[in-house]
Amino acid sequence: MPGTLHAQLLDLVCGAFLLAAVVVLWLRQLASIVRVFALQGVALAGIAALLDGHGSRWELLAVAVGIGMLRAGLLPLLMRRALTAVATGPAPLTGGPAGGPAGGAGGGAGHHYAEDVSEARETQPLVNVAASLLSAALLTLLAYAVARPLVALHPTPATRALPVGLAVVLIGFFVLVTRRRALAQVVGFLLLDNGITATAFLAASGVPLIVELGVSFDVLLAVLVLGILTTRMRAAFGGTGIDDLRELCDR
Repeated sequence: MPGTLHAQLLDLVCGAFLLAAVVVLWLRQLASIVRVFALQGVALAGIAALLDGHGSRWELLAVAVGIGMLRAGLLPLLMRRALTAVATGPAPLTGGPAGGPAGGAGGGAGHHYAEDVSEARETQPLVNVAASLLSAALLTLLAYAVARPLVALHPTPATRALPVGLAVVLIGFFVLVTRRRALAQVVGFLLLDNGITATAFLAASGVPLIVELGVSFDVLLAVLVLGILTTRMRAAFGGTGIDDLRELCDR
């Protein structure tokens, strides 16, 4: 692949990778956030594949395929299942007796169960959308300022894109600390991991296959545990807001 075309494609994929992280801050529907995360997984796989400009390093292609299957396929699937279990689980609605406004037209035992729509949205983040987007811009500028000495050491197309990985790390951490829904925090954790992976790829022109497999299995285990946690939170508290966990400390 010609050097100029390779550099342009790498810049394009890195731009999509960073844009996906910014869009996560803009969205509120958790299902849409999961879809954007899946697209970021595709971009991360593209970064790994484009690091091998001549197609001679089969291990990078194997890592790219594995990343695509895990971070654009399996992890979003697990999060969608967890979101479905949380959003459609039984949530009691308070109201009057059967036959009243909350009891439904058909009558019953005085309790009605329906989908809790608020569980499918990040309704009250600690930082609003406008401030979140402004923070993302500032964090991106910070990442470019911090990475400038590293890029100057060995200016290549990969190292020049290094600030993108650092910016996604910072944005992922920002999502992790400003969101109140457990599933939104899972996405923040995964954005953080994607940023670390991209930074490692761009700084070292790829990582050994065994290292990436070990990290990927750790991430998969973490998502499985967090998915179980959100389901148990829903059963115990009727929601997945982390404010409910703070109540346990107060008791």
